[in-house]
Amino acid sequence: MRRREFIALLGGIAAAGPIATRAQQPAMPVIGALYSVSAALWTDNMAGFRRGLSEAGFVEGRNVAIEYRWADNNLDRLPALAADLVAHKVAVIAVGANFLGVRAAMAATKAIPIVFTTAIDPVATGLVASLNHPGGNVTGIAFLVGQLAAKHVELMHDLLPAAARFAILVNPDNPATSQDLIQGAREAASGMGLEIVVVRARTEAEIDDAFASAAKQHAAAIAINDSFHASRREQISALALRYALPVITPVAATITGELMSYGADIPDVYRQAGVYVGRILKGDKSADLPVQQPTRFRLVVNLKTAKALGITIPESFLVRAEQVIE
Repeated sequence: MRRREFIALLGGIAAAGPIATRAQQPAMPVIGALYSVSAALWTDNMAGFRRGLSEAGFVEGRNVAIEYRWADNNLDRLPALAADLVAHKVAVIAVGANFLGVRAAMAATKAIPIVFTTAIDPVATGLVASLNHPGGNVTGIAFLVGQLAAKHVELMHDLLPAAARFAILVNPDNPATSQDLIQGAREAASGMGLEIVVVRARTEAEIDDAFASAAKQHAAAIAINDSFHASRREQISALALRYALPVITPVAATITGELMSYGADIPDVYRQAGVYVGRILKGDKSADLPVQQPTRFRLVVNLKTAKALGITIPESFLVRAEQVIE
């Protein structure tokens, strides 16, 4: 072999080396993210999710990819979106914002691990066998809205002790959550001698009708707990002022006109879910990861809205708040 040909051969081998090495590198794992709401509504929550992934050692675009699927409050799309993620052979599915999304993911796969964030009792609704030992391919974070609804009634009663009737807004398209909300609110109210008015809305127009109905029935305040209703916060805040009907919501930020909020720190709930997804990517089994519950709850009071509604909030109530908006 001539010297020039030998040098060219060595150069070819050297050039091929890195290519062969790159070809042997494992493919980046892909997470499927399925949510019933819009991407714009869930920005803070997904930031929390990515923060949890980072705690587990995964950074989107660096060593993990995420396939997002947003139903934009069109719940009928959830089964097709879940099936699409399964077809993409994702390593794990993170799902939340609506119980129906969890059901859609479970119907689409019995093999791919699923990490949920849900507002309903995952044992009573058959998502898992038990909180400590979920079994199957499903686990996650559960913040129980029945308990939250009871706390909302308690807070409304503490703030408006002379009131005898409060309203709760539920979404007929989210029946499991609605049932828990109604039961939790009524159980709390019965112990205080209060009446709960249930109003329902699955569309923007029905939200208008629900507020009109609550006002007509002389409810002193209204509790909001559904993710679809949370996406209509500006509309709800305007209706609250129109009907002089104070609103309490679980979303821990009352900057758009709700009177107060009490609930889990939802971005932190999604952080917990991100940690679980990371652990599964590292080899943990979903069946062995206990269902967690939120560890942080916040009470926020909006004095601007209180003034607009003509409500005086006593100092003894304000000292309980983690944040007061003035």
